[in-house]
Amino acid sequence: MGLREDISAATKEAMKSGDKKRLSTLRLMSSAIKDKDINSRTDGHDSVLTPDSGLVELFAKMVKQRQESVAVYEQGGRPELAQNERDEIAIIQSFMPKQLSDDEAKDVVAGIIKAVGASTVKDMGKVMAELKAKYAGQMDMAKAGATVKSLLG
Repeated sequence: MGLREDISAATKEAMKSGDKKRLSTLRLMSSAIKDKDINSRTDGHDSVLTPDSGLVELFAKMVKQRQESVAVYEQGGRPELAQNERDEIAIIQSFMPKQLSDDEAKDVVAGIIKAVGASTVKDMGKVMAELKAKYAGQMDMAKAGATVKSLLG
């Protein structure tokens, strides 16, 4: 079963159980998927987001947006809104692959550098492309980029 079907089934379950928070978050996720599908068609792509990796990238963006909102709400003295965002993050992440720890991510980056044959920072693009292809949604690519730089530099 793909992510789309998982989200649809979870939405139905949330409706039955009356879990309003989960239901609203799942509807946000479905809406984001539909928006992405529409945008891909209007950009000239015939296909919709079928591979789960595309959905995982979309969910990673949604999580990142909410993490930024948490920081803003906490600075603004609005802990209830920050908690609301944290709850949404937990729901979204339940549909994403397990996140790699910092040590695991560093090991993965080192392995990709070796596999690609990267030796200087000029090769960073090759390494990042490989990381995005294989580990999208499993690690923060900004942190991965910093790790790549430190290992190549």
